Amino acid sequence: MVSKLDLYKVFCKVGKSESFSKAAKGLYMTQPAVSQAIMQLERELDTRLFNRTPKGVTLTNEGSLLFEYVNSAINLIDAGEEKILEFKNLTTGELTIGVGDTISRYFLLPYLEAFHNKYPNIKFKIVNGTTIEICSILKSGEVDIAICNFPLDDPSLELRPCIDIHDIFVCGEKYKHLLSSPLSLEEIIKLPLILLEPKSNSRKYVENYMISKGIKISPEFELGSFDLLLEFAKINLGIACVTREFSQEYLNKGILYEVKIKEEIPKRSIGVCFLKSVPLSPASTKFVEIIENKQLKVFGGN
Repeated sequence: MVSKLDLYKVFCKVGKSESFSKAAKGLYMTQPAVSQAIMQLERELDTRLFNRTPKGVTLTNEGSLLFEYVNSAINLIDAGEEKILEFKNLTTGELTIGVGDTISRYFLLPYLEAFHNKYPNIKFKIVNGTTIEICSILKSGEVDIAICNFPLDDPSLELRPCIDIHDIFVCGEKYKHLLSSPLSLEEIIKLPLILLEPKSNSRKYVENYMISKGIKISPEFELGSFDLLLEFAKINLGIACVTREFSQEYLNKGILYEVKIKEEIPKRSIGVCFLKSVPLSPASTKFVEIIENKQLKVFGGN
């Protein structure tokens, strides 16, 4: 069965070539098939679209009017198909990522660079926020994928853990005497603690672990930036709870020291998440593949 769109494509081709035979050749159809298609369209519209002459065909007034609309519509369809092909081939498009500032700086940047080098025509849009905020905008469709702190408990999201991270306590020179032997959690909470603000996923994870051990924490400082945790510890304002993998520069240079504890906080992870109900775009799929394939040596080659 010939669709209406097929009929209009034949009509447009005949209108451009002013010949059934030339249109048939261009469409890889027989001349009778082209003639039959035009007659079917004229019957459906109850309007004569072409004047038939021994030298060929010409559009009627009604046919000329229709041709303007049909030709524009088919050109738009062709342009749309070309755009879809470009998206599939990653020669154009946009990738919107939801991520926090800390993960952007200490985890995501090398992967953004690798993706951009491979697919330079894809534009990036980065939306910052806490893990809870990012998951919310992910579900609203404002971002394609999110890079978050795990664990997350949301059945609507597909979770792909990428790297393990460890929460540790660090100190500056003033508290260096604490390094002589591992401390218990009870001893840790008696010290002036520097933690992230309560709404952060990292803070909640550490706090929940402490509560599971029957320990309630009351930090001296609550900060909104990971970098501030490091800087506050550096100037000896207290003991900061940080992510070991994101603090290597301070630790390797001896600016800060890891305070060992008798019972380490269980490791957690950072990963990619996206909606289970929505297929990933080609750009999102390739970006996730780059991260999962671990093509880059991040965190000093580890």
